[in-house]
Amino acid sequence: MGANIRRAFWPFLLPALLAYTVLFVGPSLFGLWVSLTRWAGPGSDMSWRGLGNYLALLRDDVFRQAFVNTFVLAVVGGGLVFAFTFLSMVVLRQLKGRAFIRSVIFLPMIISVIAVGAAIGFLLNPGGAVNTVLGWIGLDPQPWLGPDLVFRCIVGGLVWSSTGFYVALMMSAADGIPAYIYEDARLIGATRWEQFRHITLPLTWDVFAVSAVLWVVNSLKIFEIVLAFTTAGTPASPPLQARTVAVQQYYSISGSGVPDLGRAAAMGVVVLLVTAVLVALTRRITRRERVELA
Repeated sequence: MGANIRRAFWPFLLPALLAYTVLFVGPSLFGLWVSLTRWAGPGSDMSWRGLGNYLALLRDDVFRQAFVNTFVLAVVGGGLVFAFTFLSMVVLRQLKGRAFIRSVIFLPMIISVIAVGAAIGFLLNPGGAVNTVLGWIGLDPQPWLGPDLVFRCIVGGLVWSSTGFYVALMMSAADGIPAYIYEDARLIGATRWEQFRHITLPLTWDVFAVSAVLWVVNSLKIFEIVLAFTTAGTPASPPLQARTVAVQQYYSISGSGVPDLGRAAAMGVVVLLVTAVLVALTRRITRRERVELA
């Protein structure tokens, strides 16, 4: 019986393994090889550099700034996203019309990230709507897209556009908690915060752990919103204060001058390693005993 099952198992598994190897493992190994070379792309000679690309990244001030920006987006942005998500879970659970409000919060996820970034960029331009409103109420216009504020605005725009997705995930899990548990908690005088802390969060923790991993993976490859945010209506490239590793990787390939695919591939390998470490840390931090209803 076991042999028959194994014989039937492999014909179903082999096509998936083959597709995964050809479309993912193969390109990944090729990217690792390219990161050890100097290469300008197809049609040019490839020369061996060893760890030269990685050592050059350590000495590159632009890459270090992009790496720090990416890390800040992942940590600070994630903290804000889940803070707003938890607040929404506390407020919306007993609120009338919560289904409509959840739909409104989720709306930015339906809109293209490029459109969101470009719209916010236009609003925050020196002559945009935000500075116009500030002028109406007697306040000085602010250089929102200037070096001192542009990255903070990008973090705010990313949090605004991403929070709805995680609210939808967490609220879907919270909706499965029986109402009688909250009724019992109210009878003994538990506040909304205590209900969230002792009932909602423990019973939705598995979904939160998955959501945290999703955020880490997605935040380390932020690209489109930065590009649209900082270049809306202008031919300029994003300022150094706003660049992430993905943006810097893009400009290493398509910027002015000779493309440097070796260095761009090295950036990709670094991000892959950092992603693996952060995912492992996130899973370890969020690991706890599963809470089940009796």
